[in-house]
Amino acid sequence: MLTALLVIAILVLLIVAHEFGHFLAAKLFGVRVQEFGIGFPPRAFSFGTWGGTEYTLNWIPFGGFVRLFGEEEGSDHGKDSFIDAPRWKQAIILVAGVTANMLIAWLLFTAAYSVGILHVVESQTVPGGRLMVTDVVVSSPADAAGIKPGDEIQQVADDEGARAALTPEGIMEFVSSRGGTDIIIDYTHAGATSSAIVRPAHAVIADSAGRPAIGIGLAIVTAESLPLGASFKAAARSTYNTLRISLDGLWQILKSALQGRPDLKNVTGPVGIVSAVGEASQNGWGYVLSLAAFISVNLAIINLIPIPALDGGRLVIVGIESILRRDAPKLAMQILNTVGIALIILLMVTVTYQDILRLLG
Repeated sequence: MLTALLVIAILVLLIVAHEFGHFLAAKLFGVRVQEFGIGFPPRAFSFGTWGGTEYTLNWIPFGGFVRLFGEEEGSDHGKDSFIDAPRWKQAIILVAGVTANMLIAWLLFTAAYSVGILHVVESQTVPGGRLMVTDVVVSSPADAAGIKPGDEIQQVADDEGARAALTPEGIMEFVSSRGGTDIIIDYTHAGATSSAIVRPAHAVIADSAGRPAIGIGLAIVTAESLPLGASFKAAARSTYNTLRISLDGLWQILKSALQGRPDLKNVTGPVGIVSAVGEASQNGWGYVLSLAAFISVNLAIINLIPIPALDGGRLVIVGIESILRRDAPKLAMQILNTVGIALIILLMVTVTYQDILRLLG
């Protein structure tokens, strides 16, 4: 129950932040905002009206909305109407929601690093530092032994009892001097300690074929909190990396769909989000904040998909109208919006089905 409430709180925060971006841009460009609502109708009560905008609280607690004057087809026209604003202003107002999501992601990552989450450090001797596997080469000795990214290395030794220094450089030197010799790696995976016997081999690393290796990337990580300035910098990197990884994932989904075999097994819907937030909350608030930041970046990306019911689709229409120098036909808009909403519903049903299958599995 508490996890579900936490998920609702995160979704409300992110969606209200998105709508607040539209709100600020509309106010900046003189487009009247008729209503700024937290939650979705039916209305619970009104906080009042200021500056021509009514602020409301609504009964369905899954986000929020802004209602712009002249936003709907066939609505009123005027100097403070969205539909009569220059196309470039309409475009900025539409993009402002996505921009707000990226900004809130950066701030959430900043808060996460300030509270304390695992992050890579350059120093080899950090109090509380842990040696983690960051990457495993496919078909390498480490891969064959079952070592996975995220495992924590506890000890690396040979059968004569010599031990490696627990640093990335120390282990690299230890391994490279023992080609063809078995070494024992003690590591922690998912809270359980295991041992693996691996034999360093040549040609494991493409650009270092002459050096024996086992095929793992290593880094020192710590969960110590960062000062505010360092948190801002680390958060900027995390926001960028999350955006890059998420865009790559979206491209892979699109590519598989174009090839006639859509792959949605790694896409998470509402049920999966509840599960992920529950797991993150067990590790501390920093991880909840970083997960919320991750969701915010993905919300920004999803809103830019060129489906008419989303901001991305509306941007495409604004672009087409700018080229044609006239409004899009109302009937075409209605058809496109209907198709867009149907696609979103179909996607949500499919993703939720995949979430349930994962839970049952």
